[in-house]
Amino acid sequence: MTLVAGIDSSTQSCKVVVRDAETGALVRSGAAPHPAGTEVDPRAWWDALGVAVREAGGLEDVSAISVGGQQHGMVVLDAAGEVIRPALLWNDSRSGQAAADLVSELGAAAWAEGTGTVPVASITVTKLRWLARHEPENAARVAAVCLPHDYLTWRLSGSTSLDDLVTDASDASGTGYFDGRTGTYRRDLLAHAFGRDDVVLPRVAGPREAVGVATAFGAGSATGRPALLGPGAGDNAAAALALGLGPGDVAISLGTSGVVSAVVAQPVSDPSGTVAGFSDATGNFLPLVVTVNCAQVLDATRRVLGVDVDELAALALAAPAGAQGVTLVPYLQGERTPNLPDATGAMHGLTLETWTRENVARAAFEAIVSSLAVGIDAVRDLGLEVASIRLLGGAAKSPALREIAPSVLGRDVLLPAAGEYVADGAARQAAWVLAASRDGSGDGLADLPVWETAGTEIASAPAAPHVREQYARAATQFLDRAPHGEGAAG
Repeated sequence: MTLVAGIDSSTQSCKVVVRDAETGALVRSGAAPHPAGTEVDPRAWWDALGVAVREAGGLEDVSAISVGGQQHGMVVLDAAGEVIRPALLWNDSRSGQAAADLVSELGAAAWAEGTGTVPVASITVTKLRWLARHEPENAARVAAVCLPHDYLTWRLSGSTSLDDLVTDASDASGTGYFDGRTGTYRRDLLAHAFGRDDVVLPRVAGPREAVGVATAFGAGSATGRPALLGPGAGDNAAAALALGLGPGDVAISLGTSGVVSAVVAQPVSDPSGTVAGFSDATGNFLPLVVTVNCAQVLDATRRVLGVDVDELAALALAAPAGAQGVTLVPYLQGERTPNLPDATGAMHGLTLETWTRENVARAAFEAIVSSLAVGIDAVRDLGLEVASIRLLGGAAKSPALREIAPSVLGRDVLLPAAGEYVADGAARQAAWVLAASRDGSGDGLADLPVWETAGTEIASAPAAPHVREQYARAATQFLDRAPHGEGAAG
């Protein structure tokens, strides 16, 4: 049996899966938590990876490794390859004004056309503008800029040379200074935002390219040859690879962030900024709509009500669709879609009769689904097909979401079996890299290993269009605050 490993370095934790390269069968796994917060020292990710690797039984017998990771996080290194300051993560909103300034200076259309993305606070280029303006001493020390998964791939290789930094198109496409149509960096945009472009940016590797070998953690030592390193991928692209998504397939991921993603063959440009035109991990494109407030809204509601996860779901299902008019606008950490980094949440429709635990619980679930339904509408508005919708992520396990999601969306949703899809996608990429290295005659997706996926359920519920209507009315008041008018509410 030939083994490959996939790593998911997410916002909250690091997961490692070891799988059979041919069949995809899970052999073993491990996990370790990450520090909380919206800025984290990248060395903490490396430490967590070491713990997760040990829990997964080591990497000595694996033949290839790839890393999937949270997108956009700004990792800045000095000339010696040392971390200059904690990485600003995607959900750090302090660069909201920088994003607004960048859009004002060049125009939303120029950014969308040049990079597929109109800058918001989550995008790396805005964090570099913030660094240049607020920490000029640190900005002056920057010799290289990379992303979380790039940093871990580099550390796995054992290299200390900045010239060995490498990434892939899916993660590069979320920086705000990469053109997915041409596969090249837009250093002019980097210079405009940061004040200079004389920094090392990771080389953008092909989707099945072996970018080096892993020397850390004894990787491959038991096989008699070093373990190959794949280029890795952004978390959503890795998950799409694990699920085998193709054109017309839409995934809704319910995690720390909420994500609507769709695989398409052609690049997407949305000047409204609602849809980000990212690349995927296979050479196609992966337009995304991302909300900052997702599973943590449910966690906050659970804490306020003093209940556990199961009790929250039971309360929500005890209320009718629409929660008797109670509607939550869930901008508890600001928001990315619509672009409102300084917004706060709001509850509407409360009366003495409707202010019940059941209605509050249901309103929380309906809020996060309604906010993501806006993303599905935006995908359709660009003329993209929505043939199927899959519900993913830890929150998707909730029986309340399994009933409320199809009700709010007005259609059946597919529920893939629970899994570590980002890590699994990274592992599948590692198997692809391994296959390509062994058989140079392979061409593109033809040699992508076919792995059987676990069973998928179908969730159905009576459509409740009034839920979306309530949400649109409640959220409309926020829209005139959006810097470039993106993210309609309904």
